[in-house]
Amino acid sequence: MGWSNGGAYRSAGAMHELGQHMAHVLPAGEWRAVQSLFRSAQWADGPFEIAPADTRRMAAVFRAAAGHRLMPREWAVSADELAAVAEQHATRGVPWEWR
Repeated sequence: MGWSNGGAYRSAGAMHELGQHMAHVLPAGEWRAVQSLFRSAQWADGPFEIAPADTRRMAAVFRAAAGHRLMPREWAVSADELAAVAEQHATRGVPWEWR
């Protein structure tokens, strides 16, 4: 199973691994801001949405993870891509849909 979120398709395994890297580099408070996304990506059996207000906070957290010195380069690129998509949804004021 995998997910498309208005950007690139990501396998469930890739989302899980990105979440592990982010959990490692982020402070607990920031990780909690995105943890629900990774939980949903792992356990949801169908599409889900994230409210625009939450996507704005998530975008900032993805950017922080992408810029962290301990984040492996390939995962930093993925985090940065997710930040861009989250920012687009937040700016437009529409839910971030994951299918």
